[in-house]
Amino acid sequence: MMNGYLDESDFTMVEEGFTTRDLLDNLLMEVSQTTSKGAFFVADLGDVVKKHLRFLKALPHVKPFYAVKCNGSRGVVRTLAELGAGFDCASKAEMALVQSIGVPPAKIIYTNPCKQISQIRYAASHGVQLMAFDNEVELGKVARSHPRARMVLCIATDSSRPSASLSVKFGAPLKSCRRLLEMAKEMNVEIVGVSFHVSGGGIDPQAFTRSIADARLVFEMGAELGYKLCLLDIGGGFPGTENSSVRFEEIAATINSALDLYFPEGCGVEIIAKPGRYYVASAFTLAVTVISKQEVPWDLLSSDDEEPSRKKSFLYYINDGLYGSFSCIFFDHTCPTPVLHKKPCPDPPLFSSSLWGPSCDGQDRIADGLELPELQVGDWLTFENMGAYSIAAASSFNGYQQPQISYAMSRVAWEALQLLPGKLAQPEEEDRVRVCTPLSCGWEIADILCITPVFAPARIT
Repeated sequence: MMNGYLDESDFTMVEEGFTTRDLLDNLLMEVSQTTSKGAFFVADLGDVVKKHLRFLKALPHVKPFYAVKCNGSRGVVRTLAELGAGFDCASKAEMALVQSIGVPPAKIIYTNPCKQISQIRYAASHGVQLMAFDNEVELGKVARSHPRARMVLCIATDSSRPSASLSVKFGAPLKSCRRLLEMAKEMNVEIVGVSFHVSGGGIDPQAFTRSIADARLVFEMGAELGYKLCLLDIGGGFPGTENSSVRFEEIAATINSALDLYFPEGCGVEIIAKPGRYYVASAFTLAVTVISKQEVPWDLLSSDDEEPSRKKSFLYYINDGLYGSFSCIFFDHTCPTPVLHKKPCPDPPLFSSSLWGPSCDGQDRIADGLELPELQVGDWLTFENMGAYSIAAASSFNGYQQPQISYAMSRVAWEALQLLPGKLAQPEEEDRVRVCTPLSCGWEIADILCITPVFAPARIT
């Protein structure tokens, strides 16, 4: 049964035997016959469905609230709404986007700990009650502007570790939490839970264990003050690509073990997470074209002992750059790798190459130190894993427009999506054997889509 957020007309259905790569090839052929040859994305919404099923399987007691800041494209938002996910919004614009497609306010958490008063009032007038805070000034603003708010205290993660860089800006230290809880009681502000966020860069799974243990301490502080806290938000920071140094299932196993110890099932606490790049990073492929090139003599770049055949280097200029979709280089510390669309001749000579964006800024460099065959103006390059902090952070600097997005989904993913709403919890193993007949629930399709094995529970150290 569908929720009505997504329809077949919103994407191209990819039938069996036909891949999104085939769709990309077809689009490149079509665009190549036009004069514009603009950059564009192909977004595999089936990959988002697969990630959702994988999430539910690995973290069966955690409800995902998608971090809209990572990629607010309507196709992604509609797909996740159809899947029954909640939404982590950090601004009025993000709340408006999510509610414009019909998502109820109960499925939104306003997570920015430092909010403009006008945006607090906007949340109040649009029924969004669940909000985060980490300081006493925010408590005062909320008490005056949104007295019905249900607040979540955001605590700092271990700031001595690289994985906790956000705690420099956000998150209350443990030593401040009791005072903030006392002040909230004096101001008659309702506190319902605790949150934290482990940054995705160089993630340490044990950072989740430490943060969950810290959250348990804050729950105990709240109980001593008469609060009945009922929500734990474990944040995001989950990897979105398979080349991550730590696999998602390994992190999930660590989280499950920590939750079993500190927030066991039946304790009356609802647990949510805020994955962003996890859902979208691998779903988006960007296609760009070479718009200009410059040959640079090798002796300007290297020593004289290089082999003669290598005595030239190329600078290639493409029609998207650091101020556009490649903003992920700055915001998500990615290193995009180009794939040449046309098949070169066997064993072509390779030349030292660099890629540059189309803007007039000399810092608009996408990649260097590449070994590529010689490219020509009009050649297409594709970049995979471009869904996170690319579209969301792009600007119109120099007047360049954002690439269009072509959405696609496989039929098997579409069938899984239709079966899944309302089935947020994975059935017990014995129940799965008993109740699942062909296409009777989404979990058989989940097994097809989610081929990654779930790790055994990790030990808490």
